[in-house]
Order: sequence, then C-alpha cells, then structure tokens
Amino acid sequence: MTHTPHELAEEFPEATGTIHRLKTESAHFARLAEEYHKVNREIHRIEAEVEAASDQRSEILKKERLALKDEIAQLLNDAS
Repeated sequence: MTHTPHELAEEFPEATGTIHRLKTESAHFARLAEEYHKVNREIHRIEAEVEAASDQRSEILKKERLALKDEIAQLLNDAS
C-alpha cells in the first residue's frame, strides 16, 4: 500500500495526541475525522489514477477536504 499524503497526523503533527483523544471523546470530531479520511483517500485514488474523476469532481473533493481540515483545526485549537 502506498503512503497517502495529507493524513491528519501529517497535517497536524503537533496534535496527534489531541486528535486521538478527541476521536474517543467527541462523536462530532470522530465523524469529521472519518469524513476527512474518506475524502482524502478518494482524492489520493484520483491523483494516483486508480480512480477516474472529472476535474470538477476532483476540485469539489479538494474543497471539501479543505473545509473539513479547517473545522478540525478549529476543534484542535479549542481543545489545546
């Protein structure tokens, strides 16, 4: 299996403990993290040309990933 870039632990290396804690303590955070993971994997499959997608679909996914990342960043900031 190839390494998928943009995983949460890679995006927020200073917050791996907080990410783990929030996943267990907050159902909302756990859902966001799961959704981020799902979208990120789909983008990775498209970029690796494992999955075909239109440029528009790819852009929509990237915007969705960014919005999820922003919300996760805010929650991590609030939790620290």
